[in-house]
Amino acid sequence: MPITAQQLLQILPNAGKQAGVFASALNLAMDRYQINTRLRMAAFIAQVGHESGQFRYVKELGGDQYLSKYDTGPLAKRLGNTPEVDGDGQKYRGRGLIQITGRANYAACGEALGIDLITHPELLEQPQYACLSAAWFWATKGLNTLADAGEFNTITRRINGGLNGLADRLKLWAKAREVLA
Repeated sequence: MPITAQQLLQILPNAGKQAGVFASALNLAMDRYQINTRLRMAAFIAQVGHESGQFRYVKELGGDQYLSKYDTGPLAKRLGNTPEVDGDGQKYRGRGLIQITGRANYAACGEALGIDLITHPELLEQPQYACLSAAWFWATKGLNTLADAGEFNTITRRINGGLNGLADRLKLWAKAREVLA
């Protein structure tokens, strides 16, 4: 069951014209990764809606100082970025509807999608790849199974590492379930 731009706007009212931009790309991505039931779609749309500021952001906000944590040190190493101060933090900053972050994640995502994200990380800013990368992440983390079981907080932790923005995510999830009923 595809989602329409009108349904997206009911769930994500601040998306504006972006709902129309993302609707077809979301449908293709959700179909490819079996995000194809009411429960799965509602959880997915709520999470990507929150993570992207209702489709307004497909590139992580923050300047050099904020993103320097991705360039060197333990977090950079965990993300697969090079240990030198060479700009990997900026180059492989969070992108897509669910922020793919770090060289290792870009490599894995690019391999799965059949695109070169190491050379062209900016591709994740395009609606098609922003949606596909989010659905790929969703699938690799086993989130369809959690959505089927209604384990929304666990989904949030796997995406965010914690429960940041939980109230907004829950509000979007409730609205998505209502709209997709």
